[in-house]
Amino acid sequence: MDDMSEWLPLASKELNNYTVTPGVLGFIVFAVLGVGVWLLLKSMSRHLGRISVPEDAAAADVPAQGSTAARGENAATAGSRSS
Repeated sequence: MDDMSEWLPLASKELNNYTVTPGVLGFIVFAVLGVGVWLLLKSMSRHLGRISVPEDAAAADVPAQGSTAARGENAATAGSRSS
């Protein structure tokens, strides 16, 4: 019972927005999370910079998309002519 009597004054304090704060530990945790995110973004940027796309594959991909759109336009134009 003696152990509980020393905690009684702490329990009697009224808790509100001004008495409950994150404190130093909250700041340290938030700062560590911020530094961790920054390091992850820096690493991701470095890894994405190392990716190389062959130019012939990139050039071959662009006309394929354009020809699909052109085929769609041709089909729509042909359908409107026949009606």
